[in-house]
Amino acid sequence: MSINQNANAVALPNFRNLGILLRILLIVDGISLAAALLQTSEPLPLAEVLIEMSAQVQPVLLLSLLVLAALGNVLRRLSYAGGIVAWLAIELGVVTLIYFLGHRFFNAGGELERYYLFTLLVTGVLIGYFDLRGRALSPALTEARLQALQARIRPHFLFNSINAVLSLMRHDPRRAEQVLEDLAELFRALMGDNRQLTPFTQEIALARQYLNIEQLRLGERLQVAWEIDGFPGDALLPPMVLQPLLENAVYHGIEPRVEPGLITIRLRREGDRIRVVLRNPYRAENDHHSGNRMALANIRERLALHFDAEAGIKTIATDGAYEVQIVMPYVKEKP
Repeated sequence: MSINQNANAVALPNFRNLGILLRILLIVDGISLAAALLQTSEPLPLAEVLIEMSAQVQPVLLLSLLVLAALGNVLRRLSYAGGIVAWLAIELGVVTLIYFLGHRFFNAGGELERYYLFTLLVTGVLIGYFDLRGRALSPALTEARLQALQARIRPHFLFNSINAVLSLMRHDPRRAEQVLEDLAELFRALMGDNRQLTPFTQEIALARQYLNIEQLRLGERLQVAWEIDGFPGDALLPPMVLQPLLENAVYHGIEPRVEPGLITIRLRREGDRIRVVLRNPYRAENDHHSGNRMALANIRERLALHFDAEAGIKTIATDGAYEVQIVMPYVKEKP
């Protein structure tokens, strides 16, 4: 499979993302602290310098973030170079506005050229940081990490599925054909482009196909409950999130059991957030979750790549049940 190594390698950050905003705040405040330390290292004078600098920097910083967030979609439609020019123009415009407002209403002093220089320096640092971060997290570099788990089906699952198809060939050829089609669809998804968000409806359909295959060999031992009424089908998520979780649920929660076990998949919207909850039977004495931790780490990484700090995944192990919860933004269009 060919890989577009330059896709999204350089792009402006998403100024509406909480993680991006927090990084900008930390970087700007860190530069302000470093500038204050260059002037003095004594505690009391340092505190005075910081207070004075904060009074100058924070209004510019907060107003800049508001403007950048409001114009986020417009900026991301520009070319990278055009977006950089627009970003610099916005920062200089905000500095000019705050300077003249402060000079008029608060009799604030200072040289405008010095404020321009500091603004260009800070913005340059931010541009360099996000450029390096974007390249480090570019699809060309993350592809190898994601494919190691995502493009692999456990050999025991593939072996058992083929044996199940062979057992159906004579007495139920139509069912065997359907299972082969489900397997082909599963492999197609595994080998597809995993760098773009995909609709939840597509993920749900793929998960159902996977469960149909497992149902064939596990029979009544595998019971599934879907709780998705009212869930928005236009929501997007990173591809191949549900299937690895379901595979782990079957492998760790159903296969070790003799009696039937229930897997519950709950999807719901909570305002501007999406919550995914997957619950399966659990026995501590059968704890062989190294593969489970790999899948969770992989999904956590992909959530961070797409949504930064706005998405998260956690697990809860109780007496008799193991639960995975994913929270992510409600995104309806590809960024």
